[in-house]
Amino acid sequence: MLKYSYLKEFKTYLTLERGLSDNSVEAYLNDINKLIQYYEAKAMEIGVDSIDHDSLVGFISWINELGMLSNTQARVISGLKAYFSYLMMENVIHEDPSALLETPKLSRKLPDVLNLIEINALIDAIDASKPEGMRNKAILELLYGCGLRVTELVSLRISDLHMQQEYIKVIGKGNKERIIPIGETALKFIGIYLNEIRVHLDIKKGNEDYIFLNRSGTQLSRISVFTMIKALAEKTGLKKSISPHTFRHSFATHLIEGGADLRAVQEMLGHSSITTTEIYTHLDREYLQGIITQFHSRM
Repeated sequence: MLKYSYLKEFKTYLTLERGLSDNSVEAYLNDINKLIQYYEAKAMEIGVDSIDHDSLVGFISWINELGMLSNTQARVISGLKAYFSYLMMENVIHEDPSALLETPKLSRKLPDVLNLIEINALIDAIDASKPEGMRNKAILELLYGCGLRVTELVSLRISDLHMQQEYIKVIGKGNKERIIPIGETALKFIGIYLNEIRVHLDIKKGNEDYIFLNRSGTQLSRISVFTMIKALAEKTGLKKSISPHTFRHSFATHLIEGGADLRAVQEMLGHSSITTTEIYTHLDREYLQGIITQFHSRM
């Protein structure tokens, strides 16, 4: 049997951070339970940190022999990849055993995006009279203005912020560093937050360089950002299911549709492959003109 499966934590992640429906969460958990059933059938008792690629290949062969349809197998493999990706993100494991599992090639779908009216409505709905108001405005301006992942946002340090030169240094996936221009609006709110709000916090040791802090003076969590955005969506009556990543999708889509060069957007997003960025283009090459900073509403 699979010990220390972290299923409860995985469920919380899928619900709060990924914003998945109850049915989708249940489907993911069922996929992992199938893996647990496999180890039980083989009388194997291992932990998540000892699962390897060969073991997972054995599991895929097992469900194939049981007569599981190929499209169902593909969904199970997708669930496993999400699970091990989460364990990697939380540093529970240090190598992803599902990385080389082969799945049927699926067509890419453009993620949901927000239009500028919706983005402005969300930002305007923030109560600036509260201490965290300017912080939250700065957060949304950075998510949309720089296309940051939420983990990159909460990990951002004051030493990464170059306000005079108007850029930030971001450490992304694979510990890769990239430079992103930052617009005047985001800089304004960051400046207000740093100089008028953050200076009054009792900052705990080890958190002095993080830009975004909670009321306790420690690094802001990803969950806090998700919760804030969900609350704003509800407050404004937005019917779309959104998350911090929605602002990243909107950043990329608006730039490409405005005429920004695809490779410039790839660099800004920190995509290792241009094909990942191409999901935002609708294969319309009329958009691929100019330079990136000319086409963003916040620049």
